Amino acid sequence: MSMLQDKVAIVTGASAGIGRAVALLLAEQGAAIVLNARGQAGLDAVAATIQASGGKAHAVAGDVGREVTHEALVAAATERFGGLDIAINNAGMVGPILPLAEVTVADWQETLAANLTSAFLASRHQIPAMLARGGGSIVFTSTFVGTSVGIPGMSAYGTAKAALMGLVKGITADYASRGIRANALLPGGVDTAMAGDQAQKDWAAGLHALKRIAQPEEIAQAALFLAGPMSSFVAGSALYADGGNAAVK
Repeated sequence: MSMLQDKVAIVTGASAGIGRAVALLLAEQGAAIVLNARGQAGLDAVAATIQASGGKAHAVAGDVGREVTHEALVAAATERFGGLDIAINNAGMVGPILPLAEVTVADWQETLAANLTSAFLASRHQIPAMLARGGGSIVFTSTFVGTSVGIPGMSAYGTAKAALMGLVKGITADYASRGIRANALLPGGVDTAMAGDQAQKDWAAGLHALKRIAQPEEIAQAALFLAGPMSSFVAGSALYADGGNAAVK
C-alpha cells in the first residue's frame, strides 16, 4: 500500500517548480490532490498527468492572497474527495528585488500578503477540515532567505518567509494536542524559473555546502516526509532542505 493511500491533500503553487513536484509525488503515494495556482491551464496539465497515471486530482485556480481561494480549495477537498488530511502551502512570490528603503509600502504589503497572510488564510480554513478527520499535517514552504542568511534586495521576502515559523509554532501550541502537525520546509536554491538565469543559479550554488542547487523533486521528498506518517512525532519544526546552506554561514 502506498504511504498516503486514501489521504487528501491540497497543494498550492502546484503548476510548476516545487509545487508541481510535490503534487506528483504525493499523488504517486496514493493521495488525492487538490491543485492550486493562479493559472488554470498549468494546473490542468498537472491534473492530467496525475490522472493519466491512475491518480486523483482536481484543479482550482485562484490567488492564495484571497480568502475565497482557500474556501474553494477546502470545499473541493471535502466535496470531491471526502475530507482533508494534508496541506502543502507552497505558493508565494519574491516581490521587488530592492534595498529596503526603496521598497514601496504597496510592494511590501503585496509580498507579505502572498507569502504570510496567505498562509494564515490557508490555515484558518484547513484546520477545521482536518479536525473533522481527527488531525492532519500542514506544511509551509519557507526558505533559508531571512532565516539563516540575508540576501541583498530581499528584505520583504525574507521577512515574510521567516515569519512563517511564528505561525508554525502558534498552530502547534493551539492544535498539536488535537492531532494537527504544522511544520515549515526551508529549501535552499532550487532549479526553477524563480531561480533566474544560469549565472544566478551558479551564484546560488556557491552558497551551499553541496555546491549545487536542488532539483524540485529533491524538495518534494522532504515535503513527503513532513506530510506523511514517517514524521508522526515532528511538530512545530523547521526542516532545512538546503544543501548545507545554513550550516556553513
